[in-house]
Amino acid sequence: MSGYAESLMQDVKAKNPAEPEFHQAVEEVAESLERVLERHPEYRSAKILERIIEPERVILFRVPWVDDRGEVQINKGFRIEMNSAIGPYKGGLRFHPSVNLGILKFLAFEQVFKNSLTTLPMGGGKGGSDFDPKGKSDREVMRFCQAFMQELFRHIGPNTDVPAGDIGVGGREIGYMFGQYKKLANEFTGVLTGKDLNWGGSRIRPEATGYGAVYFAAEMLSTRGESLEGRTCLVSGSGNVAQYTCEKILELGGKPVTLSDSSGYIYDEAGIDTEKLGYVMDLKNVRRGRIKEYAAQYKSAMYTETDASLDYNPLWNHKAHCAFPSATQNEINDKDAQNLLDNGVYVVSEGANMPTTPEGVRLFVENKILYGPGKAANAGGVAVSGLEMAQNSMRYAWTREEVDNRLQLIMKDIHTACVHATERFETPGNYVDGANIAGFLKVADAMIDQGVV
Repeated sequence: MSGYAESLMQDVKAKNPAEPEFHQAVEEVAESLERVLERHPEYRSAKILERIIEPERVILFRVPWVDDRGEVQINKGFRIEMNSAIGPYKGGLRFHPSVNLGILKFLAFEQVFKNSLTTLPMGGGKGGSDFDPKGKSDREVMRFCQAFMQELFRHIGPNTDVPAGDIGVGGREIGYMFGQYKKLANEFTGVLTGKDLNWGGSRIRPEATGYGAVYFAAEMLSTRGESLEGRTCLVSGSGNVAQYTCEKILELGGKPVTLSDSSGYIYDEAGIDTEKLGYVMDLKNVRRGRIKEYAAQYKSAMYTETDASLDYNPLWNHKAHCAFPSATQNEINDKDAQNLLDNGVYVVSEGANMPTTPEGVRLFVENKILYGPGKAANAGGVAVSGLEMAQNSMRYAWTREEVDNRLQLIMKDIHTACVHATERFETPGNYVDGANIAGFLKVADAMIDQGVV
């Protein structure tokens, strides 16, 4: 790192102690922007990056609710409103025991650049709670969501902050929160995205992140005159992102062979075809079961339990061409990255947010594989959230084909923006630099225009 970047990181770590994910996200961007800041001293003198790093607003609140036994439970609620230079804050809500201030700041920071890349007018934000929906009844989830929205509603709105879903927040949770917002605010407006089609949702929204990651992989492959046809693909996770990543891989002629959850992963060498994927969707979305049940249903599959004592993830140690990490942050370390390279993987398109550690990223970049970082590759989800906002504003719904075509064009535009940024700042083929630079420039120019606010 340059002296400027080192000094910046010292300051970030001093001001934000015990937030390693946030430090990691900021450091990656700071390293990518060194050439930009050298050529454009006006960004440094206006302290643009320093201002993006500092959230515009951090909201922390308690969420008391009553469980089915009649006992009072208390969780923490958060909303990080990171940057609104190019539009209202936009980003998901995550309900998971791991949620804390540092993780949400890292996600909100990433969201600023991701939303900028989509070409849509959206700022960056993130929020959630340490509440765990797993094992809770529908009534308990409803009561929690209503209590959570009891405070959050006063801080959000269609022109202020538009939350969406994330880990632990699907259609059920969005529905409960929207109902409570509507009651409290006394208005029916597009304040949340990821809604059901019957009351303002957009077609393709559940599929968008997974579809987008596959579209981005296809764009990267096209630079080498190749496609996904016949490619074997490793996919982690088994939620929405992983499910629809598999669906689009199959549609484009590839073969997904892995899926996972927190308990372990399955490897199906024969491939996870449409019928098997339908089983997974029912298992996870309806029955809320564990992925090990797949191996009991399909004898072609091998199930491996999670082993916390290992310093690598065996899911990433199979022969393949492409990898789609779609579970959570830092799920690919340097050993996993090396295993992927050794097993013939030369395309990595991130469906999750920051799923690769800095050491893993370095290996991918040094080996010049087609590596699509999350802020570019998984921007399809928030892109369709932006399209949902547009449809809500017009009181109009586009067809599935229209939304899918728009999503595909957006992912193509994101890829093009990344490539152009790498060419302009002389780091060809480095999509990490491309995504960070392209995302930064749009936000930075808007902040210059709007003054010191």
